[in-house]
Amino acid sequence: MKATIILAGLILMSCFANAQDIKLNAPDKTGGKTVMEALSLRRTERTYVKKEMPVQMVSDLLWAANGFNRPTKRTAPTAMNKQETELYVMFDNGVYFYDAKENILKLVAKGDFRNTLGQQNISDNASLSIIMVGDLDKSSEKWAAVTSGYISQNIYLFASAHDNIGTVARGGGWKNEELKQILKLGDKQIITLIQAVGYLK
Repeated sequence: MKATIILAGLILMSCFANAQDIKLNAPDKTGGKTVMEALSLRRTERTYVKKEMPVQMVSDLLWAANGFNRPTKRTAPTAMNKQETELYVMFDNGVYFYDAKENILKLVAKGDFRNTLGQQNISDNASLSIIMVGDLDKSSEKWAAVTSGYISQNIYLFASAHDNIGTVARGGGWKNEELKQILKLGDKQIITLIQAVGYLK
């Protein structure tokens, strides 16, 4: 059983390395610090040690950020449950759409696009950057921004609940039009927030 788990982990890490769709592990909803402890430790961190994040940690992080914790509802609230904000995840070898319902990372574009994120001192050393995208066909720009705030705080609390993990949310500085093309966004989709997550020195 243990060997099977290790083998599955190696296969998933190979998916990261080769940039293809990645079926994520089920999120581990145990462990970490208490909510009160996480709140007391919540802070912004901008300096990271370049290190790949294990697949299980990525799965747990994305579920905490905006996964489904009930059949039709998510860890981040939205007005009238519109669920207008979705997540894209950028690694150093590609960018993926987080399909929260299927718990899978779907490859959007293969390659290193971190230069489009700006602030390379942050983007290049983070394990990953989460790009929040609002769909204005589902709700307004205002509510997409509000939802992004909820998702961002979920990420902050996840980071502070785990030793040696840091995060910083950024409201600008990226190459908007170029990044929208890479993500293959439509006219009614807007980038609302980008949040780097990485290992601390």
